[in-house]
Amino acid sequence: MAIVTNTILKTYMPELAQGSAADSDLTALIERVEAAVASWLNYPFFNNGARYGSFLDVYTYTLFFNGPDPKYPYMLDLNLKPVHSITSIHSDPYQEYEADTLIAGSTYTLDGNVGQVRLIPKKAVDVFNRGDRAIKVVCSAGYTTATAPPNLIHAICVWASQLQRNKQNQGKENVSQRGGSVTLSPKTMPLEVKELLNPFRLNGAVL
Repeated sequence: MAIVTNTILKTYMPELAQGSAADSDLTALIERVEAAVASWLNYPFFNNGARYGSFLDVYTYTLFFNGPDPKYPYMLDLNLKPVHSITSIHSDPYQEYEADTLIAGSTYTLDGNVGQVRLIPKKAVDVFNRGDRAIKVVCSAGYTTATAPPNLIHAICVWASQLQRNKQNQGKENVSQRGGSVTLSPKTMPLEVKELLNPFRLNGAVL
């Protein structure tokens, strides 16, 4: 479910009536823009049978890691934020992830804002193993309309409103107007939007 609603997007396009005539088109546009933003920010790619791609809204992820940074053996960076909750963490270099490899939830803490899990030194009896897909994490992460930061909502609306207005000029570099030719702006993600999104990039995101 998209984090931006039609009502929010319409505030960026006062030329649109507040009725429901354009709602289905706007709903589809918002979902596509949010998917493009999520991909640009390097959110995980998934396929749950109903959705295929990267998305910003809340989803239950199953993630695999080769281990923590050797400099910080008690901290696991999930490369995902915000993380709301951890369902389970298994640490198993044999990749079987059975009950005896489960790390007890009472022995670690979650910093959901930055997406990091830290073992509690005085409580932890297990460690984060290293090895190919040695760690399996099931967690819930993503934004809702209520929790999404204002500048993230703003970035999505700015880009979506520009795309909506440019629909009839898609694929064109210039148009004829009053006997002359007008060069159109590029259809790529605007610099303004990139600057708004920069604080939300995950590790490995490409500018």
